[in-house]
Amino acid sequence: MVSLFFIGLVVSLLLTPGPTNTLLASSGIQVGIRKSFRLIPAEAFGYLISITVWGIIIGTVSRHYPVIPTVLKLFSASYILFLAIKLWKTADVEESYNQPTIRARELFCATLLNPKALLFASAIFPAVVWSSVDAYIAHMLVFLILIVPIAFFWTFIGSILATNRVRWLTKSNLQKTASIVLVSFSIPLSYSALLSL
Repeated sequence: MVSLFFIGLVVSLLLTPGPTNTLLASSGIQVGIRKSFRLIPAEAFGYLISITVWGIIIGTVSRHYPVIPTVLKLFSASYILFLAIKLWKTADVEESYNQPTIRARELFCATLLNPKALLFASAIFPAVVWSSVDAYIAHMLVFLILIVPIAFFWTFIGSILATNRVRWLTKSNLQKTASIVLVSFSIPLSYSALLSL
């Protein structure tokens, strides 16, 4: 069974600005929402491959060293907190979205190498996913379904930033909101890791 906590963590982390979301926003600015839809399968395949590879590695190592998943969870919670602080501090720094037209191959590579994949595999996806095919399919399916509206959201944000139609919808406000959401998820993640020690 896929928990609401899992869904909440996935959504909050996928919404966080990063290399993949920056490229999606750039595409929204350059070619609009409809043409940017072609990038969503590239993001989905990038995450699918990267999370699966990290998960298999973690699942294999944790059989011999059972403390590894707990350590990785604590590391991930710390990284989420670090990311939240960094987002808050850099909220008012202008970011350039004027990049060459984004292609699916570039988005796939950016997603494949995105550090969020390790975070998903080590802390967000439950440990049972790496030992049960049914759990893996259920969680991965939910994850891939969640990618679609969030990718749409980022291309939509790009298209709005290009037109300046909504004054309060700024990069600064988005990053500060994402920062608060990340902090709210890093605390229970740390707590659950400490309980399993």
